[in-house]
Amino acid sequence: MIRPLIITSLTKTFDTASGPHIAVKDFDATVQPGEFVSLLGHSGCGKSTVLAIVAGLQQATLGGVIVDGREIDGPGLERALVFQSPCLLPWCNTRENVMLAVRQAHPKLNPKEQKELARKYLNLVGVSEFENTLPAELSQGTQQRVAIARALSLEPRFLLLDEPFGMLDSMTRFELQDLVLELWEKDRKTCILVTHDIDEALYLSDRIILMTDGPESKVGLELPITLPRPRDRRELADNQEYYRLRKVVIDFLEHHSRQFTQEKAA
Repeated sequence: MIRPLIITSLTKTFDTASGPHIAVKDFDATVQPGEFVSLLGHSGCGKSTVLAIVAGLQQATLGGVIVDGREIDGPGLERALVFQSPCLLPWCNTRENVMLAVRQAHPKLNPKEQKELARKYLNLVGVSEFENTLPAELSQGTQQRVAIARALSLEPRFLLLDEPFGMLDSMTRFELQDLVLELWEKDRKTCILVTHDIDEALYLSDRIILMTDGPESKVGLELPITLPRPRDRRELADNQEYYRLRKVVIDFLEHHSRQFTQEKAA
């Protein structure tokens, strides 16, 4: 039986020059198998901190993340992370960058089989023609496609996306949103997306977890996204439910922004 990913009583404290800073406190969430969930909130609310702990790149101060009934204590091949920046090795071509992950996930394959698997994932994201190209010769959007191919080549159960479209122009961002949605529709990997883009979260997600402002940020609202799938960006422009959900998100964010300003002024 495939179990959900459970984030339980997660608290993260950082030591700073002015003393302990509690970024996230008592964060609880459950992500079901095959679900696409977005973490949304104002900048600095701890979204990326939560995702980094889920990825195993940071340790929780209290609480933790449970996968398959056990608490994770570091990175794992079942969890693949795509960052805002593509993070490609500049001296490796695109195929070689993907093969770094392929070798980790499939060490028993011979070099030829590993190369073919890397090509498969480059083809999946539409950049196979650039397999011998260095990252510096690619656009930012194409580099991010390679980063997505590298993450998928691990064949993970959980795809973790940390504002992966944040550095892209609007047209490229739309293209990559559609790519991620298309890939997710094929095999329904469990996805957790960190974003500050309301429309992006609504377009991609089954559920949005809205976070309160920091410090001590936590889950403020869990909003099921009831829009039909498969989704079409143009059709959503005439969908009244889309605008109702958008208003709920905006009202939440505006309320917590005012609350933060009032507390700061007090």
